[in-house]
Amino acid sequence: MGSSDQEFSTPPPASRQYGITNPISTAGPSETDLKRTIELEEFLVDAGLHESNEEATKREEVLGEIDKIVKSWVKQLTRQRGYSDQMVEEANAVIFTFGSYRLGVHGPGADIDTLCVGPSYVNREEDFFIILHDILAEKEEVSELQPVPDAHVPVMKFKFHGISIDLLYASISRLVVPQDLDISHGSVLYDVDEATVRSLNGCRVADQILRLVPNIENFRTALRCLKFWAKRRGVYSNVTGFLGGVNWALLVARVCQLYPNAVPSMLVSRFFRVYTQWRWPNPVMLCAIEEDELGFPVWDPRKNPRDRTHHMPIITPAYPCMNSSYNVSTSTLRVMMEQFQIGNKICEDIELNKAGWGALFEPYLFFETYKNYLQVDIVAVDAEDLRLWKGWVESRLRQLTLKIERDTYGMLQCHPYPIEYEDPSKQCSHCAFFMGLQRKQGVKIQEGQQFDIRGTVDEFRHEVNMYMFWKPGMELYVSHVRRKQIPSYVFPEGYKRPRWSRPICQQLADKTSGEDIGEECEGGSSERRLKRKGDADCSGARPNKPEKRASISPSHEKLPTTDQQDHEEVIFNDSVDVRANSLKDSMAVQGAEDCVEASCGNDKDENTRKLPNGSSFLECGEASAGDLFCNSEMIKVDLEQFAGSNCTIVGGSQELLDDDKQGTSPRTEHLKNGSAQNGVADVSEPNLALGVALEARGSVTADAPQKPALRLSLTSTA
Repeated sequence: MGSSDQEFSTPPPASRQYGITNPISTAGPSETDLKRTIELEEFLVDAGLHESNEEATKREEVLGEIDKIVKSWVKQLTRQRGYSDQMVEEANAVIFTFGSYRLGVHGPGADIDTLCVGPSYVNREEDFFIILHDILAEKEEVSELQPVPDAHVPVMKFKFHGISIDLLYASISRLVVPQDLDISHGSVLYDVDEATVRSLNGCRVADQILRLVPNIENFRTALRCLKFWAKRRGVYSNVTGFLGGVNWALLVARVCQLYPNAVPSMLVSRFFRVYTQWRWPNPVMLCAIEEDELGFPVWDPRKNPRDRTHHMPIITPAYPCMNSSYNVSTSTLRVMMEQFQIGNKICEDIELNKAGWGALFEPYLFFETYKNYLQVDIVAVDAEDLRLWKGWVESRLRQLTLKIERDTYGMLQCHPYPIEYEDPSKQCSHCAFFMGLQRKQGVKIQEGQQFDIRGTVDEFRHEVNMYMFWKPGMELYVSHVRRKQIPSYVFPEGYKRPRWSRPICQQLADKTSGEDIGEECEGGSSERRLKRKGDADCSGARPNKPEKRASISPSHEKLPTTDQQDHEEVIFNDSVDVRANSLKDSMAVQGAEDCVEASCGNDKDENTRKLPNGSSFLECGEASAGDLFCNSEMIKVDLEQFAGSNCTIVGGSQELLDDDKQGTSPRTEHLKNGSAQNGVADVSEPNLALGVALEARGSVTADAPQKPALRLSLTSTA
């Protein structure tokens, strides 16, 4: 099968430069650092992040069986197409792994990302997705087989002996695929389409990462730790707009390059120190971006306008170099930066022996952070339909965040939470996602003004309805809930709600074929009930209240529009869309104080789409990647060591923020022609900033405003 770790196992000499800059520090660990590393590794073991030897052996056996299946499949096709007996004998396919399994940081129950590389005459459309699919479908050990041929990276998902497999296929320009094929060599990209390039890219990137880090074992421990941290803090999800596995691997690998002799405890601490001070959208790169005569597009905001809009570029190290984090939005970047700051503070306390490693991995209390939320309920007839429907809706949730940002000029901030929840009391197949809402800090809004996002959510509804595999029973309900109304099933077992967060009853009055299927919940007064569109099986009933039966075409009644205690207006629209009903629920987002009230629906009031007299709009004062990269050149610099100051380089300008209480002067050296030297901290200097040095060729700075694409009026309730 694919290449092993043998070729990467011996750490290169410490004097070597890693990446595009010299290291920040080549200092090795102290006795205290070694002790903290042992404590960290013990913590990760106790947290159950390592799989057992039995499971590891089972994974190897599964990969071996899949390898035999694809080899037999290629020989069968070779024979059917009339090739000679010698060709049939030599016909071959090779299985490679990538992702967390290839990097060696997978945990118990994790899936295995695999790539099958076959000869040129075996295609993806028919041979892979039809013939191999049918072969796998007949295997008793294969379950949950799901082909996804139209994905950005076409994939076949299934379980083999209970182990989840994501299988990709790449047909290369060879009649015979050698067993020792080196896919890191550029020749595998000759005469292939872009889907094949993307399929090969996962393996090529994983291999490059392992080549570019100074010490693989230290990299693995730090990455395992930080992936666990990201999941606990709710920022691990590429599809939602945060970062996925390859993104975290690239960020950790860059820190390993900057501190080549650091042990895992040091790497984790330096990770937060570096990225709390990183000046996005300066890109994170493990090596220089490579141009090639093959002509595949690479990330370059100087040439590609779309690349200029990326907020957090993390560039893959294998040709063609791409931004692996293009899903990140303004809102999700803000959330991640906040979490980096928290992690940095905790690591500082750990280094001062004021805290232990457990403090770093405390779960994020998402439902105590905001006063207002969007709740997205996803419903289907059975578990299989829910799996398909949920995957589609989840892939579109990021668009809802982007649309709200766009239509409110960034004044209404969204925090999508990537954890899905399930109400055990519901009889239908159901899950729910939540999104925190708050107005942007520092934005002054007159009391009584609202953000009207009804049209925004209606646009989102229209896009979700485009799902080409929609079936009856696939429903979507979007509703505004206040913190006091968060359903109890989202809280961990044994979690004690704060005194203010008592259970809130939710009542749905649904009708099907003239029959009332509405039902009342227990607990809470009628004045505090929140009605949502939906069927009875998927209502917000308490777990001890049995459901009745599902509704296909519900109708709805209007509730009072005000909540006397919270002074927030909730409007409900009784128009119905069978395929995505509650996307037409009206909500309004109140701008007074910290109270934000969301309003979404299908009512088309022209006045709410026009700019009323006296309303003002804040333009986003952020730079794009193109602002910095498009008007500048990447330059390699030696990273100076500074004592007692913060030094940040953006667009050729240098800011020195003296934090040295004892008056130590920073040691700087300016480069010629307007460029500047990167100033970054040694391991003993926690106050210093890190950025990518750029030679400015224009007047664009990080403070340059972006032009808003769409205006949204602020309607007043006064």
